[in-house]
Amino acid sequence: MDNIKTKFSIKDLENLSGIKAHTIRIWEKRYNLFQPNRTETNIRYYSLASLQKLLNITFLNRNGYKVSKIAQLTSEEIPALVKQIAKESDPENHYVDLFKIAMLNFDQTLFYKTFRDLSKEQSLSDIFHNVFVPLLDQIGLLWQTDTITPAHEHFIFELIKQKILIYADKAVNEASQNEKSKTFVLFLPDNEIHELGLLFINYELILRGFKSIYLGQSVPIDSLEYLTDHYDEIVFISSFTVKPEKEIIDDYLQEFSNKVLKDVNNLLLISGRQTTHIDVNKLDDKISVFSSTKDVLDGLDNYKQQVG
Repeated sequence: MDNIKTKFSIKDLENLSGIKAHTIRIWEKRYNLFQPNRTETNIRYYSLASLQKLLNITFLNRNGYKVSKIAQLTSEEIPALVKQIAKESDPENHYVDLFKIAMLNFDQTLFYKTFRDLSKEQSLSDIFHNVFVPLLDQIGLLWQTDTITPAHEHFIFELIKQKILIYADKAVNEASQNEKSKTFVLFLPDNEIHELGLLFINYELILRGFKSIYLGQSVPIDSLEYLTDHYDEIVFISSFTVKPEKEIIDDYLQEFSNKVLKDVNNLLLISGRQTTHIDVNKLDDKISVFSSTKDVLDGLDNYKQQVG
């Protein structure tokens, strides 16, 4: 319990809600919406209840409610109204907020309940693109601004990972694999551990009936070279989130081309933040760069028509 963050600075509230600290102070003074506490050294801080209330107010404000009107609602009426609107018109933002609260509290029960509610209305694909991707983008910013700790990040990542694996296991049992000429091999480069996007692509490949070999985190190029002796026409898929470093990424891709793509019909599809550092003028024509996991998945439909 000591790891649960229960005290938030106004900067934390800004980072978590997207509302400027100046605006939060105005809402606090003008409408008495929050009652900050003070430390022994007279530094102001806000409780988890204040954060939850701010997220609810932000949600209502995004959906057309004036703050002056929200201030007239009771503490019970605000979340009830949020729940009603979320069901009718703006569920994704509401669910992102709920997952953030679950992360901050290390609350698995809230995560499971929120996901269960979502899954009644949306497929895993919709949940991933509409809720998890925006959530992960926000978590990255929260981590960079020291609003959350690496423990928070790992907690929510592992829970999302569990859900993807459960769906993938179900898909394996239900899908009939098509006889395709290409094999998909999914891997992350050395010292890269951010695998949620890759896990989701693996799930989607299974749904499409492709043969998918998931190798996971930190795979050396030499290990990938070994696979070329056993499979023809491999489509390698990877995600470069923090590795390879920008100083060596072009050399990495050159080595990959020489060892894995040369004189064979193999391809490499990559996405992730580090791809912005690639010198496209040096890029092998067997390597394709995508801006997001979704773009990679959109490209899979083309491969589905080409293979087999």
